[in-house]
Amino acid sequence: MKDDYWINRWEQGEIGFHQTDINPYLRQFWQELKLAADASVLVPLCGKSSDMLWLREQSHRVLGVELSALAVRTFFVEHMLTPVHSQYERFQCYKVDDLSIMQGNLFDLRKEELASVNAVYDRAALVALPPEIRIRYVSHLLRILPAQTQILLITLDYPHTEMAGPPFSVSPDEVEALYRDCTEIRVLVQVDVLEENPRFKQRGLSRLRENVFLITL
Repeated sequence: MKDDYWINRWEQGEIGFHQTDINPYLRQFWQELKLAADASVLVPLCGKSSDMLWLREQSHRVLGVELSALAVRTFFVEHMLTPVHSQYERFQCYKVDDLSIMQGNLFDLRKEELASVNAVYDRAALVALPPEIRIRYVSHLLRILPAQTQILLITLDYPHTEMAGPPFSVSPDEVEALYRDCTEIRVLVQVDVLEENPRFKQRGLSRLRENVFLITL
């Protein structure tokens, strides 16, 4: 899966992964992180997610990272925000108050750019990546995130033989394996959601579960 895949998805309007409403698990479980109001939150593969605005409303500093320039532009246009644009080495940067989006490849992020990050909100990153890239993604995050960073991770779990992702199936066992070097991995909730998602039933799934984890580095 190359960068062009996601860029083309955005340009062709094939963004079924985008959620217009604030994610209910974010609202329900964010308090579990017990963050200070001015904590800095990384949102990888953020797209044009309104979840970033919700996080900013909690008085957090928000840093999104997104490959698609179209997704970034659309986010600011749809929310009637006028960002300050700058270029930072490998990224185009857009900032409004305490909300910033770095447009570029997440794998180009370096440790010094995330030095102030306290938490990660991952609803759409891990499940967007095939298995071999998931391993690379998690290894990269663990190298560049500060110690004690907390991750609120939302995954989908379904029989992987029944549907070709994305979104990809990521089982709890795989999450345990990927993040095994972390201090703590807590399962916050597991919910069967197939009946609420008819488009996945139409794609042939017999089972679909959403899992929410709180991971501490």
